[in-house]
Amino acid sequence: MAVGFSCDGRWMYSGSEDGTVKIWDLRAPGCQREYESRAAVNTVVLHPNQSELISGDQNGNIRVWDLTANSCSCELVPEVDTAVRSLTVMWDGSLVVAANNRGTCYVWRLLRGNQTMTNFEPLHKLQAHDGYILKCLLSPEFCEPNRYLATASSDHTVKIWNVDGFTLEKTLVGHQRWVWDCVFSVDGAYLITASSDTTARLWSMSSGEDIRVYQGHHKATVCCALHDGAESSS
Repeated sequence: MAVGFSCDGRWMYSGSEDGTVKIWDLRAPGCQREYESRAAVNTVVLHPNQSELISGDQNGNIRVWDLTANSCSCELVPEVDTAVRSLTVMWDGSLVVAANNRGTCYVWRLLRGNQTMTNFEPLHKLQAHDGYILKCLLSPEFCEPNRYLATASSDHTVKIWNVDGFTLEKTLVGHQRWVWDCVFSVDGAYLITASSDTTARLWSMSSGEDIRVYQGHHKATVCCALHDGAESSS
């Protein structure tokens, strides 16, 4: 259900419906570490400090896995028995957002405690959609000073929220079915979305319009990624 790499590319992490979060060293066979979430894991993100994983599961639990201590350092349940569908962390580690099956986003400030453990301070509760939120995503570093939260939903829309006050900036309308995934361009000027309507779309963040529709799949597109690094000058 979730997979990602460490910054240096030496290891990867995964979250599964089997209720586990696992760490995989790419230089060694097999799984090196396994953490038990006790419910199907829907989403896992790596904290920018590279030493904590945050997972969300089908029972509504959010857990922080301290990779240094090799244990669960924090456990949150924003809504009992309401599946956490997606998690996102601000690039500087200052915020974390959890989106659930009731269309609600919970926002916490992340504060570094006296120990190495990160503390969660409740900041905001946002009723973003009437349907499921399938993906939430905070904007990248080079989008600064603007800070946005994108929420993709079963209501066929993606909403863009200004993190300063969590006011609604834009609603991206065009998909005909559930919107499963979204990804910002590196400068935050564009957003790519993937939908059950078999298309992916490229949106201009300034206008809120879709400037390109990618067609060709015959079944739902549920995931998208963007290669948006610096081009080689050679």
